[in-house]
Amino acid sequence: MSALRITHESGSAVTVCDGETELFTYVYAPTTAAVESPKPYLHPIRTRAGHVVSLFRPHDHVWHKGIAWALPVVDDENFWGGPTYVHGQFYVQLPNNGVQQHEGEIELESGDRAAVGHALRWLTESGDDIFAEQRELSVEIVSEDAWALTFDTRLTNVTAAPIAIGSPTTRGREDAGYGGLFWRGPRSFTDGTLVAPGASGAGDDVRGSRFEWMGFVGRHDDIDATSLVLMLDAAANPHHPPQWFARSEEFAALNPAPFFSEEVVVAPGETVRFRYAVGIADGGADAAEPLADALRGILQPVVV
Repeated sequence: MSALRITHESGSAVTVCDGETELFTYVYAPTTAAVESPKPYLHPIRTRAGHVVSLFRPHDHVWHKGIAWALPVVDDENFWGGPTYVHGQFYVQLPNNGVQQHEGEIELESGDRAAVGHALRWLTESGDDIFAEQRELSVEIVSEDAWALTFDTRLTNVTAAPIAIGSPTTRGREDAGYGGLFWRGPRSFTDGTLVAPGASGAGDDVRGSRFEWMGFVGRHDDIDATSLVLMLDAAANPHHPPQWFARSEEFAALNPAPFFSEEVVVAPGETVRFRYAVGIADGGADAAEPLADALRGILQPVVV
């Protein structure tokens, strides 16, 4: 297997390459509109064969950005993008769209494993600091047909009061517990198949259920190919195993949602950590279990 290499567009983005294939571009300093709650994102994301498995800024939800760490309910602030769910009023555009702002230098490592690390400040629309974040993304090849992304974030409350992270469901909207590491898939993946331990089906079948991992199998336009995107939750994450926010019937989306139906409250000065492994594979549902096993090995408990 060839070594992974990184190209860096200074002050903007990094791209991780597997031979001639650009596996993904990570935009760490986005220029998207303030109403979309600017946040770092991965797009385009490709399989080892070069097939794109992400979607950027779709017309139905322009704040969806490939894979991104996005939180719709942070006390009364919105770090997801777009309008905020207000019980009894549905979605309302409020002056609360925050930004995840890159700070300092980007740290890069390439070779058999590629890694990207950086610090971020979470700023409300009014300009208040609420979280200091340390984030690391690492990449490794797991087979001839698959690679893995590890996403590791530590959020530290820098305010003098507790911060509650929730979802539209914790605010009263049933079955809308999205928030956290969120993937939006290509249009052609609509009506694809969701797979989880002992379960498969559409988003309505599995949304809100608790699983260690879940995958999405989708077909590509133009080419006769199927791809698998699979996410695995680290055992040490809050509220593990998570409830899942997943869609297939209107669009392709996958999200291990630790705040689905219960808030995570971060005390002043406290740090909360989340770790995930994301597998990207050429193949279908039969690749899900082996890929989950490989990701589980990557996410073995670590000493903090």
